[in-house]
Amino acid sequence: MGGITADAVEDYLYSMLPPRDEVLAEMEAEAAKRDIAIVGPVVGRVLQQLALMIGAKTVFEMGSAIGYSTIWWARAVGASGRVFYTDGDRKNAAQAEKYFKRAGVSDRIKIGVGDALELLSEQKQEFDIIFNDVDKEDYPRVLRLAVPRLRKGGLFVTDNVLWSGKVADPKNKEASTKAILEFNRLLYGSADLFTTILPVRDGVAVAIKK
Repeated sequence: MGGITADAVEDYLYSMLPPRDEVLAEMEAEAAKRDIAIVGPVVGRVLQQLALMIGAKTVFEMGSAIGYSTIWWARAVGASGRVFYTDGDRKNAAQAEKYFKRAGVSDRIKIGVGDALELLSEQKQEFDIIFNDVDKEDYPRVLRLAVPRLRKGGLFVTDNVLWSGKVADPKNKEASTKAILEFNRLLYGSADLFTTILPVRDGVAVAIKK
């Protein structure tokens, strides 16, 4: 779950966290064991707080894996809210569904298996929050899809926008890094969004639709 934060600061942030419940703690252990990318509890709390701050009731999550961040969103939107889980792996979705049931939030989560960009493109409604955590090469495409499907005052939130610090290395020519650099430029340059990058874990971009 490491990122760009200095190790001592990272350790301090984690030491300040209240204990997670049994389900989240198990998911964190499973992710560490199987090297599954999850946002971790520091960012999980940021996501839940953002949703609470704007009174979000609808969240579309792109790239949900075993559903760790999905649970944070689901707890934020409450019993009357709805979170759309998406992942291309049926095994991930099946495992996530079991976690959702144990966490008591399965009734507020809609599971979609397939390409997250295609699933978002099929949506006709506007969302309070769209969370982007798909393959990094797709980030610029996600931006173009997400903004029209976000309500005014809604949030477009994206993980991994500092990419282990690679975005600050002019010698890095990886396709993933190039895509994130382009995405960040587009994000800050958008006339429809007001954006800030939070330098926690691996960088979280928070953009509000004007």
